[in-house]
Amino acid sequence: MTLVHFKSPLQDVSVEVAEGTTILEAAEEAHAQVGHSCGGVCACSTCHVWVKKGLESLSEQDELEMDRLDLAFDVRANSRLSCQAKVGAEPIEVWITEESLKAYMDENPEERKALEAQGKWPPAKFS
Repeated sequence: MTLVHFKSPLQDVSVEVAEGTTILEAAEEAHAQVGHSCGGVCACSTCHVWVKKGLESLSEQDELEMDRLDLAFDVRANSRLSCQAKVGAEPIEVWITEESLKAYMDENPEERKALEAQGKWPPAKFS
């Protein structure tokens, strides 16, 4: 089992998953707020995340993922599409991007409304 830790301005949550699990599948299991407008089939870039630790233990990027990342906002050297990146044996730390968190809130309007009512949405700052 591999530990996957998710961070955003709204959340700090971890889950253990089997090797070969995608980051998106881990996010869903942990109830981490990672957007995925296309349903996780590499047809958009809303599941874009930054892998802050353990990047080298993930599956390699293929051309389709690299092409989709070209559509993402604020792409960095540690950017991955969570629907494509499979975890290896090493623990990873994933930062949910602003783009992905906004997509998640668009996909979950009731959760967004609840956070707005609490004064937590939109967050003051993204990493």
